[in-house]
Order: sequence, then structure tokens, then C-alpha cells
Amino acid sequence: MLNLTPQQTADYLHRSYTAVDGLWFMKAEAVLGFEGALEIDAEVWKVMPKIQARKLKEIGGMKAGMDALFECFTAKLKVDGFTFAAERDETAGIKITISGCPWVELLKKSGRGELAERIGRRICDIEYRVWSEEFGPGISVEFGDRLCRGCQGCVVKFTQVDASRPGMLGP
Repeated sequence: MLNLTPQQTADYLHRSYTAVDGLWFMKAEAVLGFEGALEIDAEVWKVMPKIQARKLKEIGGMKAGMDALFECFTAKLKVDGFTFAAERDETAGIKITISGCPWVELLKKSGRGELAERIGRRICDIEYRVWSEEFGPGISVEFGDRLCRGCQGCVVKFTQVDASRPGMLGP
């Protein structure tokens, strides 16, 4: 019997996770076309962040709020293989600067890099919004630069919003 170390097990599961994501997308694309596959992918990413966030909150014994979001979201990025810098400011919120995205790299490696912006704009917007909702209410997310658009990195900001005035930034 093959005895895997914890790191080998993690590597195996991570490889399987990323492979199945791309494989199912390409198979769905073959049947439904790119837009059809992207639509299904968007539906999946309305649920997957909930599963991830809830599990990380459980592991960390956390509930909601900006501190919990910071801890859990940065853990998610690390586990998923992103290269990033994270800043937490009590008044400005959370700023994540991503300089390496495994999903963009996989698209480039597979010769499909030209699709990165279309996929990233749709999926990242949904995924990160769902992450903010899992730690809210009243946490918003906004994007600045994006790797998938050819920028040097992605800039993502999570901000506490005044819950009494939806869509308005707090004091």
C-alpha cells in the first residue's frame, strides 16, 4: 500500500481539484459552447465559495466580520496557490494584491489565455462577491487592476459598507 505524506495527499487533492475544474469546463463547452459552459461555471461559483468560506470559518472557529474574512480569504488564496500580498486596515478595509493566479496560468499553459479575461471577469466577480456575503452583511468587494486583463496584478478591496444605506460606504 502506498503511504502518502500529508503534503503528498494535499498535492494530489489540489491537482485533482484543478484538473476536474478545467476538464468539466471543456467537456461542457464541447456540448454547450463557450457561453453555455461559462453560464454553468458561474452557477457553480455561486455555491463553491460558500462551501469554502464556511469550512474555513469552522476550522478557525470564526463567525463573520472583516477580521474573519481577512483570515479565511487569505488562507483560501494560499491553499489555492495564489501569489499575493494582503493588507488589513481598520478604516480602509482589506486590500489584496494578487501577482500570481493559478487559474490564469493554467489557461495560458493550455493555450487558452485569450479567454482569461472573459472567464475572470465573470467568475471572480461572482466568487469574491459570495465570499464577502458569507462574512457580511455589509461587506462589499470591488476590483481594480486584473491579471487577466494583462495588468501586473489583481487588486481586490473588501470594504465594510454602512448596512443602513445599502451600497453606501460607511463612515
